[in-house]
Amino acid sequence: MDRLIEALTIFLKYGNPAYPTHCEHDVLHVMIDPNTVGAEDLAKLAELGFHPDEELGGFYSRRYGSA
Repeated sequence: MDRLIEALTIFLKYGNPAYPTHCEHDVLHVMIDPNTVGAEDLAKLAELGFHPDEELGGFYSRRYGSA
């Protein structure tokens, strides 16, 4: 859980949307615009299992999904 909290803390630096996450087909989505996230944080998020989602916008992770 530490890694998930670390990732969410990074996301919080870039926004605090009313509905920040959703889970679908065992994939956790975080609705923060990847274009606003700095390069260092993008690299750290990738290390933590979050990747930009070009189709939906935001980020996705299969590591923290609902399964």
